[in-house]
Amino acid sequence: MQDVDIKTADGVMDAKLARPEGPGAWPAVIMLPDGFGVRPAFESMARKLSSQGFVVLLPNVFYRDGHASKLRLADGSFADEAFRNRLYALIGGLTPARQKVDAAAELDFLAGLPFVKGPKAGVAGYCFSGGLAVRIAADFPDRIAAAASSHGGRLATDSPDSPHLLLGDVKAELYFGHADQDGSMPLADIQKLEAALKASGLKFRSELYPGALHGYSVEGRPAFNTQVAQTHWERLFDLFGRALSR
Repeated sequence: MQDVDIKTADGVMDAKLARPEGPGAWPAVIMLPDGFGVRPAFESMARKLSSQGFVVLLPNVFYRDGHASKLRLADGSFADEAFRNRLYALIGGLTPARQKVDAAAELDFLAGLPFVKGPKAGVAGYCFSGGLAVRIAADFPDRIAAAASSHGGRLATDSPDSPHLLLGDVKAELYFGHADQDGSMPLADIQKLEAALKASGLKFRSELYPGALHGYSVEGRPAFNTQVAQTHWERLFDLFGRALSR
């Protein structure tokens, strides 16, 4: 795992980069962390995905507020109101315009690496960043071939910038893994998302996992579910293996 810095229009984004052994070249995937940020659990996830033949970029999406090592979000507890308010403020600061700036910088960085096989990349999001993954696919339809959201929240709301309203701009193949016990993505919202997906004509897979909680795929979180997490990996390996080999 390599530490890298990526220049953006708003500063310098710190990130981690994982790559397979050997000279390459391999397709690239941006792995967006959940609200607790870049930490050993996600570094392990990036390495696991990389072991299947991908260059994986794990960016600190909150870099405007500090280096990942200084933010120390993984030390927080969602049960603590002050921490929740801090986290919501960080997430709220990631406006659609800022997300587009960051995604452009990430994609350009990956495209400039000699061991990355282009021209298209994949993106995987978790929890709140599931929506970011959809937005990146919509903002860069000719550069994103596949996007995955695992226990993504607020993917189909009444907000005018809801991710499900962006599907008309997407060209990527999509995967959505939903927890059936997730207050941020209740069944009515899942149904709204799936209706939009069907209307879009896109190739997609959307699954509801019984007994799963929000955060099921991330080791170290109380919601971690070994069986469902393994299904999530199988879906990611299949999606990126097919879509990024074309």
